[in-house]
Amino acid sequence: QVQLVESGGGLVQAGGSLRLSCAVSGIRGSVADMGWYRQAPGKQRELVAVITNGGRANYGDSVKARFTISRDNAKNTVSMQMNSLKPEDTAVYYCWMTWSGFGYWGQGTQVTVSS
Repeated sequence: QVQLVESGGGLVQAGGSLRLSCAVSGIRGSVADMGWYRQAPGKQRELVAVITNGGRANYGDSVKARFTISRDNAKNTVSMQMNSLKPEDTAVYYCWMTWSGFGYWGQGTQVTVSS
């Protein structure tokens, strides 16, 4: 069974930092793209950052220069360092990956940024 397990969410004050991590289990072989999406109450799920297995990263416009995504291909993990957090970053953050032509999601982790 494929599982994506996120960790690292929580409550932080504006201007603070958090680091999210996601571990993939139940697969064989390498993961293609990995990344993070988020969904705030009443809003659509949006791209935060994605990274290819070659290490090329793309970011949503609202997080560029504040968030940094990274991955460990040997361990099938993806992490994201979030700095200079703003109240508008408050959302549930979902880990995502593609493997064998299918997309998979984690259960989500809550990030709350207080003003």
